[in-house]
Amino acid sequence: MKRFFKPIEKEGSSKKAALSASLKDDDDSEASAPDKKEPLKFVTWNANSLLLRVKNDWPEFTKFVTNLDPDVIAIQEVRIPAAGSKSASKNQGELKDDTSTSREEKQILMRALSSPPFANYRVWWSLSDSKYAGTALFIKKCFQPKKVSFNLDRIASKHEVDGRVILAEFETFRLLNTYSPNNGWKEEENSFKRRRKWDKRMLEFVIQSSDKPLIWCGDLNVSHEEIDVSHPDFFSAAKLNGYIPPNKEDCGQPGFTLAERKRFNAILKEGKLIDAYRFLHKEKDMERGFSWSGHPIGKYRGKRMRIDYFLVSESLIGRIASCEMHGQGIELQDFYGSDHCPVSLELSEASSCPSPQKN
Repeated sequence: MKRFFKPIEKEGSSKKAALSASLKDDDDSEASAPDKKEPLKFVTWNANSLLLRVKNDWPEFTKFVTNLDPDVIAIQEVRIPAAGSKSASKNQGELKDDTSTSREEKQILMRALSSPPFANYRVWWSLSDSKYAGTALFIKKCFQPKKVSFNLDRIASKHEVDGRVILAEFETFRLLNTYSPNNGWKEEENSFKRRRKWDKRMLEFVIQSSDKPLIWCGDLNVSHEEIDVSHPDFFSAAKLNGYIPPNKEDCGQPGFTLAERKRFNAILKEGKLIDAYRFLHKEKDMERGFSWSGHPIGKYRGKRMRIDYFLVSESLIGRIASCEMHGQGIELQDFYGSDHCPVSLELSEASSCPSPQKN
């Protein structure tokens, strides 16, 4: 997301890049253990290049995952290119390895993911053609989703453009991991129009998916309300090179324009979705209440937004045990090298209907 952030203008292979055996095969005893319950503990994180995090910040992130022990890890902005040469169609579910550089990068990544605690997870990828966007979903091998798809239309073999969606269906709920496109600054095809189209499709998806509870997580690239940004006036007045959109509702920082926030509100309302973090945390928290933070040097120092979410169906509201942001402060403590910090959600176990009391 950070490439869209600018200061406020002053006024007046032949070898497939598949998962390694330890990540892909379901032959360990935990993976095949019977009667395992569904995931209850989740983490979402925009890694801002998973390969860079592996190279530079992996010991710290590994310690975080080991201590928290999530059942599911949803990653956005992995920035790993999909398999396929320049002249060939891409396989968005496979890592590129047809050049010496891509093979080396794949080896680095696979070594990291083949070691504890990540070896306990199976990984699904949805990747862009280049080092841009992309998502990954890590699910403990003891939890077997009924189906995994990579698009909002739930067509088995299709991936969203830029690998922005992974949808895992379990027995009693669906888990959606998305890297929502940034709104951008100008009225052009890869900016406002792209985001409007995305929001329209998301609205249709949540309405059509009402037959089963939904957990939707990821970098959604929007701050719902003023409480969700550190400096509302700053973000409302933001411009790029003095450009003012023709519609005043499109003015301001991408992710905090009135148009985006209205559409997001409609998605929550029509999809009967609850913002798990805000459900538990009613007050503004200037230290831990934001998932994205501006660069510690420059005009965005201390300017922060909450754009990474866990949204859950209203039917799950009684099971929200915790939802926390794990980074803090303007120096990006516990962001693990990214400009986003991890966010976690924990649900309590589903309770069976109580037996009627005898008089």
